[in-house]
Amino acid sequence: MGDICNILFQKSTDNLCIQFFRYIFVGGMAFIIDFSIYSILVLIGLHYLVSAVIAFIISVLANYILSTKWVFNQSSNMNKKLEFNLFIIISTIGLCFTEILLYVFTDILTINPIISKIIASIIVLFWNFAARRVMFYWKK
Repeated sequence: MGDICNILFQKSTDNLCIQFFRYIFVGGMAFIIDFSIYSILVLIGLHYLVSAVIAFIISVLANYILSTKWVFNQSSNMNKKLEFNLFIIISTIGLCFTEILLYVFTDILTINPIISKIIASIIVLFWNFAARRVMFYWKK
């Protein structure tokens, strides 16, 4: 059991499956932050699309720190300022996908905004992981 925990949670790795497991774990923490803030803002009456942007800004910082330090736990070959800016660009594209999906699910399909957020987050998770892995940690 100790070896499995060491591999999954501690040891530096290039293994795609382990990185994806860690990304899901970190994404889960970022999602809890994002979803909690989003839900509170929606419940107090803020428009769901505005709530999504505010929650995004707060949760993406936690995601960046944990992703770079633990998920991929290696440095990319670029300077940290460029890396952070690219991370924000990828995340912002994910936010655009989220906003579009929230609008479609909530306004067109009339799904509850909270349920819409869960569905959109699951879909966008795959974009974020693939884009970040390719952009920063792809072995050439």
